[in-house]
Amino acid sequence: MDRYCVMGNPVDHSKSPWIHARFAALTGEPVEYGKRLIGLDEFPAAVRAFIAEGGKGCNITVPFKFQAASLVSHRSARAALAEACNILSFRGDTIVGDNTDGIGLVKDLENNAGIRLAGRDVLLLGAGGAAAGVLGPLIEARPARIVLANRTLGKARALVDRHATLAAAEGVGLQACGLDEVRGSFDVVINGTASSLSGSGVPVDARVLKPGALAYDMMYGPAAEGFLRWARDHGAVGRDGLGMLVEQAAEAFLIWRGVRPPSAQVLDELRLELAR
Repeated sequence: MDRYCVMGNPVDHSKSPWIHARFAALTGEPVEYGKRLIGLDEFPAAVRAFIAEGGKGCNITVPFKFQAASLVSHRSARAALAEACNILSFRGDTIVGDNTDGIGLVKDLENNAGIRLAGRDVLLLGAGGAAAGVLGPLIEARPARIVLANRTLGKARALVDRHATLAAAEGVGLQACGLDEVRGSFDVVINGTASSLSGSGVPVDARVLKPGALAYDMMYGPAAEGFLRWARDHGAVGRDGLGMLVEQAAEAFLIWRGVRPPSAQVLDELRLELAR
């Protein structure tokens, strides 16, 4: 069995082992996948230890995505643009980094939720590793505009500046602002902040929601319930990040194994599993 894992802090809630076990069963790939809680100052050592144990690759979650990008020998173009990695592949002593968060989000929105992003107004909340990983693929889906709002304006501006060339090439309006400076309303509001994980509440006013807007939290399970309730209470359609989790995992599985697993089937199965 080839060994993989997810590394993060916290990580107990992660459904990645269940997802990859189903991918392995459905594709016949010899994959064993676990999860590892990593101390906040132990990430580089933990990666090296997993390589020494024969690990083939790992997924990276909060709060190590930026650290992962600085650890790798080679980065994909999308990981280089994000300056964050959520997937590492080990090839001898070489660590290759990629970021499948953005393509996972776009596939969940467009394929699973049936929301075409082209021509829409999108508000992305946050400028950390989660938001950095999804901004490029969101731009490539060609919405009319994306506003990136963050508590620290400087971080939002830096992320927008890094993506400005791509946005101009795709004809997408892109701007940064503070969380309390958002103007106008949006078809799609995506929460990429840590507010759901920390239980600190929704970081923007409900006026950002157009009637019938989609309000998407990258978190899932109990952590996302507050955001989804806020969306419903204000006439929006709420969606959690479970589909994004499955779709980004499918992209990771494809990178590692060269086989695309049936992500839609596994997402349906996972929702049934969590409803029990």
